[in-house]
Amino acid sequence: MILIEETAISQAALPLEKFKAHLRLGTGFSDGDVQDAVLEGFLRAAISAIEARTGKVLIARDFAWTLWRWRRREGQVLPVAPVTALTGVVLRDRDSGEVAVDPARYRLEENTHQPVLRPAGALLPAIPTGGAAVISFTAGMGATWDELPADLGQAVLMLAAHYHEYRHETALGQGCMPFGVTSLVERYRGVRLYMGGTA
Repeated sequence: MILIEETAISQAALPLEKFKAHLRLGTGFSDGDVQDAVLEGFLRAAISAIEARTGKVLIARDFAWTLWRWRRREGQVLPVAPVTALTGVVLRDRDSGEVAVDPARYRLEENTHQPVLRPAGALLPAIPTGGAAVISFTAGMGATWDELPADLGQAVLMLAAHYHEYRHETALGQGCMPFGVTSLVERYRGVRLYMGGTA
């Protein structure tokens, strides 16, 4: 399975000024924007880390997900949440020929943790042998920063500040995330169900 982010978070959607205020950076200097690119990088890294931890997309954007077989043809759980729109399903054969599936043949079952691509009938269309299905969708909690839940917004600022504070540190363990950030995002982590068990 391959998940591709087809649109990136725009610079305008990043809370750069809020992050500067969070860091208590000085204002009114002629070169006050000299660090903007670096701060933007910390924000993007923090958003990415929190999305990976929770399985939730914060700022809305478009994705394409390629898979080679359905887990269940009665309904395929999508890899991230919340999905707000399905924009297409394409079946690709082994020779890379593509056929778009009629949107009347499928629907989105919205779910906070596990949105599902459902067939309009009994089963999703069969994926050609040696081929793939490509599902295009839009996902995100909001189109702008102000539409995010306050606790997730705060978690991003805290984690970005942590990255800023320890930007020269090379000895931190993999996956290191401050406890305050972890506690803020914990309730957004979904329990994944596989074959009757959890993962």
